[in-house]
Amino acid sequence: MSTTNELALSQENAVAAPASNPFGTAIAHRESQTTLGDVEQSRAIAEVQSAMVIAKRFPRDQKTAFDAIMNACDRPTLANSALYSYSRGGSDITGPSIRLAEALAQNWGNIQFGIRELEQRGGESTVEAFAWDIETNTRQVKVFQVKHERHTRQGVKRLTDPRDIYELAANQGARRLRACILGVIPGDVTEAAVARCEQTMSANADCSPAAMKKMVDAFGEYKVTKEQIEKRIQRRLEAIQPAQVVQLKKIYASIRDGMSTAADWFEIAKPSAVATENPINPFPETKE
Repeated sequence: MSTTNELALSQENAVAAPASNPFGTAIAHRESQTTLGDVEQSRAIAEVQSAMVIAKRFPRDQKTAFDAIMNACDRPTLANSALYSYSRGGSDITGPSIRLAEALAQNWGNIQFGIRELEQRGGESTVEAFAWDIETNTRQVKVFQVKHERHTRQGVKRLTDPRDIYELAANQGARRLRACILGVIPGDVTEAAVARCEQTMSANADCSPAAMKKMVDAFGEYKVTKEQIEKRIQRRLEAIQPAQVVQLKKIYASIRDGMSTAADWFEIAKPSAVATENPINPFPETKE
């Protein structure tokens, strides 16, 4: 009798026991990924909200920010790399470089800006440059594609090193970032900064032989020679004027930032083919 009761009890327990789920591990893994994604999204939202709250609680003092920008433009080290020139319609146009744009954003305050890679696919990167004035909620965003290749004299070179790809994206993103920052900074502030940098460069133009040698070496990185520079300014470097030093610094900044090339400013000598009336035949006919 007891044996029959024990058998019936064991059968009831077997029926009541839940069956094992063969997909239990996959479901748990998916739930874990979803949880991590939710946590990251919540963290990003909280970060943005806190930045906006701080910006509203501590708004910029425009007068103080403007004075800070003018003081920054008084530094020769910034002024020398703050402006670039490019040629359009036969005239030279001057504008603020990425260095000046970054200084404007840093001193204007309550601005987030930067470059970030969104994805890599098919040998190219999707990159985003952005600038966001948190206080006024003014935002500029530019999304562009960067192919993982570099054009050299030997042809197109494919890039596989992550560091090379990062540097390429950063270089191509600099101009977009500059445009984004200038899109959220008031235009009159930018114009005043450009004018102050012009004054600083003119007041601190160094025409000494040591400074000229340093300039020639800098241009030499872009295959520009001393003779080409002298032909550009129509005089020897020993007789250069401060205004011409300022102009050459703008040209250098333009070439360095990729706004123009050396060929846009200097005459690049092309090898001339010398023709001879009676060229030598390397395969002369033989007489039998």
